[in-house]
Amino acid sequence: MKITALTENTCHLPHLGCEHGLSLFIETGDCKILFDTGQSRLFAENAAKLGIDLGDVDFVVLSHGHYDHGGGLERFIQINKTAPIYLNKNAFEPHFNGVEKYIGLDPELKGNPRLIFTGETYEITDGIVLYTCNERERRFPLDAAGLNMVQNGIFLPEDFRHEHYLHITEGSKRIVISGCSHKGIRDIVGWLHPDVLVGGFHLMKTDSKEILAAFADELDRYLTEYYTCHCKGTAQYEFLRTRMKRLHYLSAGESIQISTDC
Repeated sequence: MKITALTENTCHLPHLGCEHGLSLFIETGDCKILFDTGQSRLFAENAAKLGIDLGDVDFVVLSHGHYDHGGGLERFIQINKTAPIYLNKNAFEPHFNGVEKYIGLDPELKGNPRLIFTGETYEITDGIVLYTCNERERRFPLDAAGLNMVQNGIFLPEDFRHEHYLHITEGSKRIVISGCSHKGIRDIVGWLHPDVLVGGFHLMKTDSKEILAAFADELDRYLTEYYTCHCKGTAQYEFLRTRMKRLHYLSAGESIQISTDC
């Protein structure tokens, strides 16, 4: 399996652009998947520069309903005329940073017939499943980090019910792709037990070394290989990698090859 970062907060190659957002191009043995579309058209521009034809994408997964992961969706729909787009049924709920900054998806796209809204668990095809994990028991407290949802006109702290995780079983490996891991990277790993996890840790606002050390120690208990990106925080990543044995960074333009052999 090959995973290429089309856009991310940092760039690996000088001719590519970067932005606060995430988009990954995933090639399994059977299909080509676009996971998130960043916040703009940049993912498509970078894909063209990397020689990746988005017209060949078989389906799209939007990890959750925030603009920095679904802002490029309209551009993808223009490029690829057939691929279905999977997102959680709550993804178009209003999402805000605080009470003034709207950070949700473009509501005009909600009626597009190619959108497939998913629930707690959704099997896309053999070995490829979306898990929301809303009903699973938590070991660690949920931190909304100042993000809000709106219900009945009232701002409430996010519970991230709209976030789901792409679980791919190929060969002997379980690979999980997560956009931001808003529900908590420690619980996500505990719920899904991946051999490889690719995605953000959402620790960019965490300055406490004591808290970061607790995250590192918990994650390192598993044999998971981690490739983090986007919302982990640069300083936070540098600290975590001094305490974790299998932590790597994935920047725009970089690709990783995951061996699925036994």
